[in-house]
Amino acid sequence: MSDLLMWTSVVGTGVLELWAAIPLGFTLKLNPVTTAVLSALGSMISAVIVIFFGTSLRNWLIRRFQSKKGGRGGSMARIWDKYGIPGLGFLSPLLTGAPLGAAIGISFGAEPKKLFVWMATGIIFWSAVLTWAVAMGLTAFMPGLAL
Repeated sequence: MSDLLMWTSVVGTGVLELWAAIPLGFTLKLNPVTTAVLSALGSMISAVIVIFFGTSLRNWLIRRFQSKKGGRGGSMARIWDKYGIPGLGFLSPLLTGAPLGAAIGISFGAEPKKLFVWMATGIIFWSAVLTWAVAMGLTAFMPGLAL
């Protein structure tokens, strides 16, 4: 399989879900740093699409996640209420995935540029942490494996 196809696969999977892109990168035997960067890139692409271009998706999510009484429920609302944009942007790539987290943030009224900065920070951080965890897990269970 060509490098370009493997990289595109990891980025494309990262667009859908960061959690899936990292194991895919290891399955394709990509370098852990390459895996982390490509999966983060894919996740950031999805956040940009939702934050800056996903008006219809945001409108649907606003209708879907706001209760009939006008309130918001769920863990993301609690994170939003307690930590604001930084908390939501940092934690949502791990908890809900970047696309849904970005849409929820926008539906809660987050400023798009500020939300993207915090989403990118969270995506980079969680991509590095999850990639490191997978790499350490693989080397722990397969001591002769060269990453």
